Amino acid sequence: MQKKLRIIFMGTPDFSTPALKELTKQGHEIVGVYTQPPRRAGRGKNLQKSAVHLTAETLGLKVFTPNNFKDEKDIKNFAALNADIAIVVAYGLLLPQQILDAPKFGCLNLHGSLLPRWRGAAPIQRAIMQGDEKTGVMIMQMDKGLDTGDIGLTKEIEITPNMNAQELHDKMKLLGANLLVEALEKLTAGTLNFVGQEKDGITYAKKIEKSEAKINWNQDAKTILNHIHGLSPFPGAWFEIELNNKTTRVKIISAELTNGAGKVGEIIDENFSIMCKNYAIRPLKLQRQGKSIVSVTDFLRGTKSLKNKVIN
Repeated sequence: MQKKLRIIFMGTPDFSTPALKELTKQGHEIVGVYTQPPRRAGRGKNLQKSAVHLTAETLGLKVFTPNNFKDEKDIKNFAALNADIAIVVAYGLLLPQQILDAPKFGCLNLHGSLLPRWRGAAPIQRAIMQGDEKTGVMIMQMDKGLDTGDIGLTKEIEITPNMNAQELHDKMKLLGANLLVEALEKLTAGTLNFVGQEKDGITYAKKIEKSEAKINWNQDAKTILNHIHGLSPFPGAWFEIELNNKTTRVKIISAELTNGAGKVGEIIDENFSIMCKNYAIRPLKLQRQGKSIVSVTDFLRGTKSLKNKVIN
C-alpha cells in the first residue's frame, strides 16, 4: 500500500486544480494550500480568489496567500507545517532556498513542457505559437533556478493541427495530475530517479503580453495560424476592421489555411478569407470586442460584402 504523505500544495490557476483534487482523492494529507492572493478583476474590479483557492475551500483545506516569501514569518509558517513534500503547479512565484529545503523531500514541480524547451511562464501558448508538433508534462525536482531542476518523470502529448491553447491546456492538466500520482507512488517506493536536463535546446516561454496579440498579416499563413491558436481563446489574436463606419477590434478564435491571391491583409472572398504573405487563412470563429464568440457565418450575417477590403 502506498504511503500517505503530508503535502503542501502550491498553485494558482485552473491548470493546477486537477492535481490538487487528485492528490486529495489519493488520500494524502494536504496540510496547507498556497496560492496567489485574490486579485481585482472583471468589470466591477472586485477581488477574486484564484481557481486553486476556490477548489481548496470546497475541499475544506487551509489556504495561505502570501504576496511573496520575503517575510521571515511566512517562511516559518511554511516550515511549521512539517510537510513531507511540497507540490508546485503553476504557483507563479519563485521560491527561496529556505522554502525549497523545508519539506523532507523538497519541492516537486509539475511543468507543462518538454524541458529544457519552454522554461518559464507560458509554455503551452509558446509551443503552439512556434509550431511545435509535441509537448508534454514533466515532474521536476525544484531548485532556485527558473525551471532548471532535475527531471523525474515525463509524459509527451501530440499537438494536433488546429489545436488551440485551451484545448492543449485541458489535456495537459489532466495528464499532469495523473503523472503526479505516479511520481508520488515511485517516491514512496524509493524508485523515483532524477536526471539532469539537457544543456542544448533551452528556450524561454516569456509571459504573453497583450501588445503581441495583434496579427501581423505580412507573415506566412502557417505562422499566423499558429499565432491565432496559441493565443486562443485568451488573450486572443486580433485585428481591426471598419464596420458600420466604426473601427472595431475583432479576435480570431479559430481558423484554417486556404488558398488565395490578393494583397496582404485583404479579404479575398465572401467567406472572409484573409490574404497573408503566401497563402490565406479563413476564420472559423470570431469575437467582436465586448461580444460573444460566434461562427464566421453569424459574424457576416447582416454585414455588407467585405470582399477586397484591406484590414489592419
